[in-house]
Amino acid sequence: MTGDGRKRCVVAYATRERQYLWAVDVPSDATIATVIETARQLADEPDVPWETAPVGIFGEVRERSFCPAEGDRVEIYRPLAGDPRDRRRDSVQKQRKPSSK
Repeated sequence: MTGDGRKRCVVAYATRERQYLWAVDVPSDATIATVIETARQLADEPDVPWETAPVGIFGEVRERSFCPAEGDRVEIYRPLAGDPRDRRRDSVQKQRKPSSK
């Protein structure tokens, strides 16, 4: 935490093509929602689902009312193209099928 009652966090969002990172300074009592809104004001990225996407910190889903710590990476998650478990299940079933000769 900086000496003036503020903290620095990083907001991250990734697409298949690119990863976005925004470093922001916010008040020490700022919530995830405040951190994301601060990054939104800095960014010129209209395609980021700022208000609707699930969010988290270092891979763990959190509520927007959660208060991140100094140095936390607040992540904005995008929906997956497909469920990885379904893809894995399909792959295993294809391997188990006897090949026709």
